[in-house]
Amino acid sequence: MKSVLKWMLLIILMITSLKSFSQSVIDSTSIQLKRPIVKLVIKDLITGDGAKNELVLTLGKVNILKQQVVLKDSVILKLNSQIGNFNNILLSKSDQLALSQKLSKKLELDLKKQKLKTKLTAGAGIVAIIGAILLVK
Repeated sequence: MKSVLKWMLLIILMITSLKSFSQSVIDSTSIQLKRPIVKLVIKDLITGDGAKNELVLTLGKVNILKQQVVLKDSVILKLNSQIGNFNNILLSKSDQLALSQKLSKKLELDLKKQKLKTKLTAGAGIVAIIGAILLVK
């Protein structure tokens, strides 16, 4: 941008140092301006052209930033959906773990009951044998 300003300043200096002749015939539509005013008009025109170029570049940057925002929003949306999926997986895994612990406890209880039944059955058999031996005598 600085080099553009240097070139504009150079052009202004070249234009103002040249001698120029105006029209010799003055009609009602022509306007004559004094030299300082012409210099200011030229400066304003050059500044206006620079401002137009800068506006085009700024609008381009704005469009790029808008695209970046859209891209970031889509990435955030996908990450949020992944977080939701991970939370659902975690919930289902914790439910599975609770169910397996519940079944394990139930199986342990059933095993204890079965062992007790086996002991009672074995004890009842022994008592029956001893009772039969005592009755036979």
